Amino acid sequence: MQRRKFLSLLSAAGIAGALAPSIGNAASNASFSGSPDAVGVLHDSVRCIGCRKCEAGCQKVNADVLPPPEKCKKPEDRKPFDDLSVLEKKRRTDFQRYTVVNRYWPEHAVAPTFRKQQCNHCQEPACASACFVKAFKKTPEGPVVYDPTVCVGCRYCMVACPFYVPAYDYDNVWNPLVYKCTMCSTRIKDGGMPGCVEACPKEALVFGKRSELLKIARARIVRNPDLYHDQIYGENEMGGTNWLYLSPVPHKELGQPVLGKTSAPELTSGALGSVAMVAGIWPVILGGAYVISKRRSKIADDERHEAVNNAVEENQAEADAKLKAALAKAEKDKEASIAREVKKAKEETAKEIEAKMAAPAGDESKPGEGDA
Repeated sequence: MQRRKFLSLLSAAGIAGALAPSIGNAASNASFSGSPDAVGVLHDSVRCIGCRKCEAGCQKVNADVLPPPEKCKKPEDRKPFDDLSVLEKKRRTDFQRYTVVNRYWPEHAVAPTFRKQQCNHCQEPACASACFVKAFKKTPEGPVVYDPTVCVGCRYCMVACPFYVPAYDYDNVWNPLVYKCTMCSTRIKDGGMPGCVEACPKEALVFGKRSELLKIARARIVRNPDLYHDQIYGENEMGGTNWLYLSPVPHKELGQPVLGKTSAPELTSGALGSVAMVAGIWPVILGGAYVISKRRSKIADDERHEAVNNAVEENQAEADAKLKAALAKAEKDKEASIAREVKKAKEETAKEIEAKMAAPAGDESKPGEGDA
């Protein structure tokens, strides 16, 4: 595939996705209507004393997933549940804690206020809307449950959740999963209640149908307007949640995010609808990139081989030229040496002849003369 052709196909795919919003909306998980009979929990911060009994109850009923404090990985989580020194630091849920209690000191308050944090089990959950493999599902009973067998670890749910609840086990190399409160969905199906509600000694947690919990919350506000801030947090936030909150102060002073009434799926349905298309063309993108990369690599290899061959040929030609010049020089030196030797021999012969011719005739001795 030529690079220009690949980029043309990629551009065409992007334009097709932009011009087909109806397809994107149909592909998204934009409908998670809450059931009128769905259950939930009301947390009343006016009644909460920060005893952490709810944390202990949560760990007890989820002991197959959540370790006891002494076996936790984080030092702050190793403290017993009756050790309230952990409240000195703000905490959030993680892969070893489905729920945590935090302490707040609102402005002008003479005593602290406590808020329990866990999954809010939205009426239209953002985590389920963002999950393209449907690892998160909203059940008719109210809880938002998680199926780890289909999770691909993309962590879109963590990005999508406006309450920063889903946690990822980064320490597990072989099978990292997402963890969050399940509202004890199996106990609810069996006619029970969440472990945290069962463990609360001050009735700061009330379990029941969401519609009834809203009535209870409004009645408390009406009866004690001086004790409660006039807002039920979770009634409308992000389309509503199955976990509701009462507070003596504005909820943002207890760390609750300020959110609108529009649900996350409604806000993101168009964008999330493109996830399936992106997932489909992503192999094409990667395949095209791979082909282009391989082609560039082949061209680079060919150019490198050609350059090496040219260098070898140039070096060989240069070596041949040098050898030829050396042989010519050697031949020339040889001829010059022979000429010098011949000249030298001629000169010596000429000198001998001249010497003999210059000697007197009487100096020649005859054989036998002078013998006695």
